[in-house]
Amino acid sequence: MITGRDNDVAIDRTRRWRGPRPGEPPRWRRRSVAQAASTLAAAAVLVAGSAVGTAAPSHGIDEFTGVWPTAVDPASCRAGDLTETGIQGEVPLADRESGRSTAGYNCNIDLIGQYQGLGAGPVSPSYDHCAYLASTFPTNLLGPDAGVHVIDVSDPANPVRTAVLSEPAMLGGTWESLKVHRGRGLLVGTGVGLIEGAGFLSVYDISEDCAHPRLLNTTTGSMLNMPVPITTHEGDFSPDGNTYWASGIAPGWISAVDITDPAQPMVVWGGLTGIEAHGMGFTPDGNTMFLSNLTGLTVIDVSAVQNRMPHTVIGHPLPHIGQKFWTDGQITQHSVFVTYDGRPHIFTVDEGGSGGVKLFDIADPANPSWRNSVKLAINLPQHQDRWASSSAGNGAFGYDAHYCSVDRPDNPRTLACGWIQSGIRVFDVSDPDHFAEIAYFNPPAQTGKHLRLPNSLHATLGSIIGPPVIGTLALARAVLQGQTGIDGVINDQSRLVGGDLSADWCLSPPEFHGDTLYVACMDNGFMALRLDPAVYPPR
Repeated sequence: MITGRDNDVAIDRTRRWRGPRPGEPPRWRRRSVAQAASTLAAAAVLVAGSAVGTAAPSHGIDEFTGVWPTAVDPASCRAGDLTETGIQGEVPLADRESGRSTAGYNCNIDLIGQYQGLGAGPVSPSYDHCAYLASTFPTNLLGPDAGVHVIDVSDPANPVRTAVLSEPAMLGGTWESLKVHRGRGLLVGTGVGLIEGAGFLSVYDISEDCAHPRLLNTTTGSMLNMPVPITTHEGDFSPDGNTYWASGIAPGWISAVDITDPAQPMVVWGGLTGIEAHGMGFTPDGNTMFLSNLTGLTVIDVSAVQNRMPHTVIGHPLPHIGQKFWTDGQITQHSVFVTYDGRPHIFTVDEGGSGGVKLFDIADPANPSWRNSVKLAINLPQHQDRWASSSAGNGAFGYDAHYCSVDRPDNPRTLACGWIQSGIRVFDVSDPDHFAEIAYFNPPAQTGKHLRLPNSLHATLGSIIGPPVIGTLALARAVLQGQTGIDGVINDQSRLVGGDLSADWCLSPPEFHGDTLYVACMDNGFMALRLDPAVYPPR
């Protein structure tokens, strides 16, 4: 643990982000905790239905109250593709009832290999020629070979399981904590249990043989009698791979675990950041964190932890640089740092409320500026009735983005996202002011296979609730504002209990391996998907 007596001196300072773009960006600015609290309170009032005005950005949409009104251009598909039969991103009610959704949908992308296994948890990363299927607690314990399954994709057409990781963290449901650091060749996951957990974290070396991870911390964090002091639901590495940040959702507690020596993980900071802490993203130097909260971002100066200053005290708050809150989408998930012509930006994902993926200019990190959005037609206000009606009996999540990745961080060409019931979506983002969809793959629905998929969060716990309750604020807002109706929202597929698996849940980030995406959807497990050379890389 790093301790000291002059913490305020060490961390109360201004600095500049030194990115690749020429010249110096504006000074970092901070807002007080009181300002953050007042902004969050205003957001809560607005979601309840009040109108609050703020200065309009250059695109003319109020950043706080506004809803992005357009979908990205649809993809132009190949002859012979099994294209969507509804609007962009939708699995229509008729396809669910007729069984058409069990054939899936594809456009400019092909399935070249699959390992379904027992299904997958929410976030399943990949490294080199390997993939790691996240575990779901407690249902993964009901099937054979409980734990995180390791998949060798040396032959993408024939993925094979080579190992099962069965440490307490891996058996305990890794949720959104299972992450890879490519530079150091490390795999880290925590035991989350049901939504939020504590104590267990395992670190593996995958640099020498990714198909057979080697446990490094054989004592602290990986033994039942030697937990580490963290709460967890999600987590990610600092850019240099020396810190693993664990977030535990409520009440906004995050922990910094020093894994400079991965055999001896040690918590060096922990503290409250607000009322909720979800996923995150970082500037390349690791000094600034973009922490997702309930409906937006908290920008935090984490340089004292990143640089291991000897004056950082556990429990002492890290300085907040800025905040951004919005009502176009809720349950903000994570952020991906990119640059356009050297200017820093982040893609930020909302997993509820049809917010899609927002692009923010962060040249002034104290005040991220909303530049563009990625939405599908099914996410628009006028289609919220279809959003609710066609996904009515398939569990708590509907058609919302969850996790994304880019093909490269500098001048990214392509963004690929798991869009839950809309499947895998791939976008041309080379022009930051004009996005277009170039491909999609919505895997075959696994209707009726609940018991065969004990490790699928969707097939088990996610289908206890029938209606798509996560994200229904967007429906309520659209109805109240007269943008959509409620005809058909309740239909023959509607049920309070028991999802029908009429469309898969794709929550994991599709990760680029050249022109191939490695991804896991919950019911279909691991899939290798190849993009058509006519669309990738985009011209």
